[in-house]
Amino acid sequence: MSVEFDLSPSTPINLSKAIVLVVETTTHAADILGQILKGFGIAESHRTTSIREAAELVKHKTFDLILIDPDVEDGAGYNFVRTLRTGMVEPNCFAPVILMSGHPRVSRVKRARDTGANYFISKPLAPNVLLQRILWVARDKRPFVEAGGYVGPDRRFKFEGLPPGSDGRRSSDIKDPLGEASEPNMSQDDIDNFMKPQRVSL
Repeated sequence: MSVEFDLSPSTPINLSKAIVLVVETTTHAADILGQILKGFGIAESHRTTSIREAAELVKHKTFDLILIDPDVEDGAGYNFVRTLRTGMVEPNCFAPVILMSGHPRVSRVKRARDTGANYFISKPLAPNVLLQRILWVARDKRPFVEAGGYVGPDRRFKFEGLPPGSDGRRSSDIKDPLGEASEPNMSQDDIDNFMKPQRVSL
């Protein structure tokens, strides 16, 4: 299921006050993404290719959104997101995080979800797709949860009632990090279905 919002010219969208952190693999990629964000009306974006610099930035500045390629510094982007969530340094530990990768395989999307990311987008980035996902994240009502080693938005895909005799805790919520992918890339629609919880009425 694709996540779509009305992006007609009459739709009121004001991102002018949003402050965004961009962590990319190259300066060129960060600059391109910065220009895309500027086209959305976002006036302030901080760009870096360094995990250390990104960590310093989140200590001293409040961000409304973090966009990061998990492959920064040989995959250190995943650990950055996990540390951001588990470090519980407010308010940035609760900031929406969108991961962007040119290798959207199942294991990478699962790993992104399990680090506490809100969304995963495949590269190359289409501006319209990025804007759709930013709007979705902004309207995402999932609660943040702390369970074992996981901190982040609720990862449940469905809520179908509690199992008989259960108090509601799921041991299956916590997964060990998966190894490198051995399967083909996922489509953006597949990623959307994987990352977006689907709730059903009882």
